[in-house]
Amino acid sequence: MMLILVGVLFTGWNGYVWFSEMSSGREPIGENDIAEADEVERLESVSIDVSEPVEEASPAKNLEDPLDEETKLSSKKAKKPKEPEQPKRRDYKEYKAGEKIGWLLIPSLDMKYPLYWGTDDETLTQGVGYHAGNFTTPPDGQRHTVLSGHRDTVFRELGDLKEGDKMFVQFEGVQYEYKIKKTWVTDAEDRTVIVAKDEPTLTLTTCYPFTFIGAAPDRYIIEAPLVNITKMES
Repeated sequence: MMLILVGVLFTGWNGYVWFSEMSSGREPIGENDIAEADEVERLESVSIDVSEPVEEASPAKNLEDPLDEETKLSSKKAKKPKEPEQPKRRDYKEYKAGEKIGWLLIPSLDMKYPLYWGTDDETLTQGVGYHAGNFTTPPDGQRHTVLSGHRDTVFRELGDLKEGDKMFVQFEGVQYEYKIKKTWVTDAEDRTVIVAKDEPTLTLTTCYPFTFIGAAPDRYIIEAPLVNITKMES
């Protein structure tokens, strides 16, 4: 009797997972879904020399020569190189909870996932949700982008990812490429995951363990810095 009950529960769980996965909208990556690399604008560190220019030796001149003094003043007032412009802050008020805003693509899993605004329960039944908050920005903000999904539907294979794997987020006609730097497991109540970051970073979160039935006690975290930006064809 016990074996029959276990079999019924197992069959029911598999049916629920299958139905949830089918309704989540995730699908295999198509041939042209990822923008070509030759369109990419690479993110390179900018080295800025802010030291004052060194004056070259020159023949002795009359100290009272006004032209000589003017040349020295002009040299001291030489302009320093401009700092790189920071992304402009937006309020994103045009987006509503549950609205589709783009795609998450993970080549090593051969999967692409529809991306929605918000991480409330109703939104996460549709697919992957963007966590909107005071410490996060969408990819164009080039700070901390946090995406969440259910581990028994869209993110079932997330544990198969490893360091160095690539992930792409397509948002507002631009593709952002990230490379996984580290993964870890933390307590479900850990509040140190969703924090402000100065460097553009993508974080994926889902419940853990992946095969746990019921409310999982932990969270599986993937952190990936931004490495490339590609403008997609309109």
